[in-house]
Amino acid sequence: MTHISVTVDGTTYEDEVEPRLLLVHYLRDRLGLTGTPIGCDTSNCGACTVELDGMSVKSCTVLAVQADGGEVTTVQGLAKDGEWTPLQRAFHERHALQCGYCTPGMIMAARDLLRENPHPTGEQVRKALEGNLCRCTGYQNIVRAVLAAAEAGDAGPARAQEVTA
Repeated sequence: MTHISVTVDGTTYEDEVEPRLLLVHYLRDRLGLTGTPIGCDTSNCGACTVELDGMSVKSCTVLAVQADGGEVTTVQGLAKDGEWTPLQRAFHERHALQCGYCTPGMIMAARDLLRENPHPTGEQVRKALEGNLCRCTGYQNIVRAVLAAAEAGDAGPARAQEVTA
């Protein structure tokens, strides 16, 4: 077992974990944060995307021990005091989901895009989300939602590297 200390959605957790435990399983099974779904377990679908130290990562490809000392943000940690972010609101208002399984990963990947490019084109949104698969929507409403969030100015917090630079 390996000792880790990780901050998830603003709360710091100290735990003993097996070195081979994936971050997605740590979040879901140990912390009960089931808003991060397990999609394919092969990094192909992107459903499990979270932020680790301000960068989007597919949590099925990251070991929990790699998050030691880091800060993880899940889709469950975005809303503050019950208020959705403009990106979450745009997904809801633009019907950018059907079954909702891919939605957490899409939102987290879109946040990463909007931090890097606060005013993307539709093509840039499609390119940025190509690592996230949706079987239901056909993507058009997802692209519209991300563009609407960009209009609303939802770039999310600056990346850690940008803050310290």
